Amino acid sequence: MPSSRLLIGPLLRRVVGTRATVWVETSGPAVVTVRTADGARGSAATFTAYDHHYALVVVEGLTPASTTSYEVLIDDELAWPVPESGFPASVIRTRAADDREQPVRLLFGSCRETTQHSTARRLPPDALDAYARRMMADPDPATWPDLLVLLGDQVYADVTSPTVRKLLRRRRRRPKDAPATQVVSFDEYTKLYLESWRDPEIRWLLSTVPSVMIFDDHEVIDDWNTSASWRADMRRQPWWAERIRSGLASYWVYQHLGNLSPDEIAADPVYAKVTAAEDATGVLHEFGERVDTEADVAHDTERWRAVQYQWSYALDLGRTRLVMLDNRSSRVLEAGNRAMLPAGEWSWFLDRAHGVYDHLVVGASLPWLLPPGIHHVEAWNEKLADSGRPWVARVSERLRRGWDLEHWASFRRSFDALGELFARLGSGRAARPGARVGAGPAYPAPASISVLSGDVHHSYVARARFADRGVRTPVHQLTCSPIHNQVPAAMRPLMRLGWNPGPAAATRALARSAGVRKPSVRWKKLAGPYFGNAVATLTHQGRSADVVIEGTTSDGDLRTVARQRLAEG
Repeated sequence: MPSSRLLIGPLLRRVVGTRATVWVETSGPAVVTVRTADGARGSAATFTAYDHHYALVVVEGLTPASTTSYEVLIDDELAWPVPESGFPASVIRTRAADDREQPVRLLFGSCRETTQHSTARRLPPDALDAYARRMMADPDPATWPDLLVLLGDQVYADVTSPTVRKLLRRRRRRPKDAPATQVVSFDEYTKLYLESWRDPEIRWLLSTVPSVMIFDDHEVIDDWNTSASWRADMRRQPWWAERIRSGLASYWVYQHLGNLSPDEIAADPVYAKVTAAEDATGVLHEFGERVDTEADVAHDTERWRAVQYQWSYALDLGRTRLVMLDNRSSRVLEAGNRAMLPAGEWSWFLDRAHGVYDHLVVGASLPWLLPPGIHHVEAWNEKLADSGRPWVARVSERLRRGWDLEHWASFRRSFDALGELFARLGSGRAARPGARVGAGPAYPAPASISVLSGDVHHSYVARARFADRGVRTPVHQLTCSPIHNQVPAAMRPLMRLGWNPGPAAATRALARSAGVRKPSVRWKKLAGPYFGNAVATLTHQGRSADVVIEGTTSDGDLRTVARQRLAEG
């Protein structure tokens, strides 16, 4: 019989060449071994933090262009698979040694409350559960995604299930020290992941499809890092210091560590400290506290370069480059100088965005292109929040926080800079290192540029337009949200109106009255908005690109709600 010592996992995270990383949480200290049917294997001792035990195993010696089942052993005792589950075997799939001609399939989405929330709220069926069931019913690895890209709100620290709320009531002696229904400590965070990732279908899916992740606000708290005044107000809360360091430390353990390739793991200074410590509680405690404090110097480029831990990362699959951006923890929040990424991290992003590839995919938890009517309201609000008249700035700040006006549109410098980058890349004007812009040689224009996002609890496809810029590459915003949640019914008409030319023109006039410049890019909705639970698949084949958005039916199946050709190839 399999061991009960495997609490969460296995999570198959990255497959790079002939190596793969597998993440697990165990019930106690152990040596974890992963071995495949064709003889590849890897072992790692667990590390301990906050009385929890984790291992990230690097499996070596995989065969290129293969699909092989694997087992997980804890101290030589079989822990996975679970025979009585009835699920297909978990497998590791590798790409060909030269995978440039292979298609690339990215499955993506965001905002997944645990299915246990259904006992308190009647949510539509979970789209990721539905996708897993379809894979199990027709287990043909040739049709499976190469990578699952989760774009934020993988767990909800501030919207907990009845099970977690009961635990909080039972454990807390002084409820006034913290929000009664929200998690605060590292141990409480572990219950969120245990509850979400032990969902049987999700557990099998995460054991079979490689995954990468990035946080959004609910991994910490709604509207995390909206503004400088928001940060100041939160720091006055007696429970906040523990909440933010626990949220960041648990995110590093459960999500970010698996985003790294084997070589990046070996070079990560936090991982080195954690695995060297007999008990890494102090290491992660200090790390979570330090990373949040570093956000206060995000505007200072030199200090940022010296101290900042970076959550953004990049990877290549075939001729596709994926760059995942941290939209939350390192924001520059100074009035008049706001930016989604500090200068040091933006420089890193520019370096990764330039290169020789067919398709560029930028993962950003928050959409770059919102419905235009909403975009102009956010740009208007940011302009007024920077007003030299204190009462105008004060009222605008209240609106920013009350209406959640904190997407790319409300960080106008970053919004414009991202558009300028895409225009330069898409016109073939991006100079190679050492060459002057316009003097060549330049990087070739990619076949497609796509921004994958979530957060807004509806799904859509929008095409960006760059007037008179010679941009040959199609640039799209692909938003898929939620996987398992729902937008309040009263909000849906407002979101639909945001795409309507009439209201968009009115809010554009409002922004113009405050002195907001006309956006350097225009955009048009091609599909959506769709308000149900959904997952989307972006497929690259040669120089062609397509996206399919699938929503759940009332009986838990999937149906296509949008299909869009992005690039002809």
